[in-house]
Amino acid sequence: MYNNYIKRPLDFCLAAFAFLLISPIFLLVTLLLAISNKGKAFFFQQRPGKSDKIFRVIKFKTMTDQKDVNGNLLPDAERLTSIGSFVRKTSLDEIPQLLNVIKGDMSLIGPRPLLVQYLPLYNTTQKRRHKVRPGISGWAQVNGRNTISWKQKFEYDVWYVDNLSFMLDLKIIFMTVFKVFKSEGISADGEATMEVFTGDD
Repeated sequence: MYNNYIKRPLDFCLAAFAFLLISPIFLLVTLLLAISNKGKAFFFQQRPGKSDKIFRVIKFKTMTDQKDVNGNLLPDAERLTSIGSFVRKTSLDEIPQLLNVIKGDMSLIGPRPLLVQYLPLYNTTQKRRHKVRPGISGWAQVNGRNTISWKQKFEYDVWYVDNLSFMLDLKIIFMTVFKVFKSEGISADGEATMEVFTGDD
């Protein structure tokens, strides 16, 4: 009942309230990133949502578009700006996704939306993460985020799908706040973000 009738209206109300509450921070970060990234404060990318439906995720742009001599983007760690590093460390880069929640593309809590190119790489079990809306935070995020393996990440995602409830979502919200204040699990070892998923996990 919670997943079918309560979760979505609750997501909308909480996301709208939270966005209004932190709108001054949103505007300030937008200004600072626009200055740092030559006018580009936001990052848009297609991601698969519930039932593999593609949507555009909105995040703050924490990395520049610097490329090497061959025209390829430099590694994430080299393109991460100082303000971008702070925004990522404090998880402020996730704020714009409240708009995705308001639109209905995402939920406050659920498996994180990954890259579209990963879709063909999932096995049958891993695909089950798309039975629910993706979330700004999720069970995998509060249990390691980018420091755990892809195998563990998918196991946490599928476990969440099988055990989704109001109390679990509430627990994840409180754990997320705690993790944000401790700045835990932001990056994998030697990376600015999570390593690329290549399948066979």
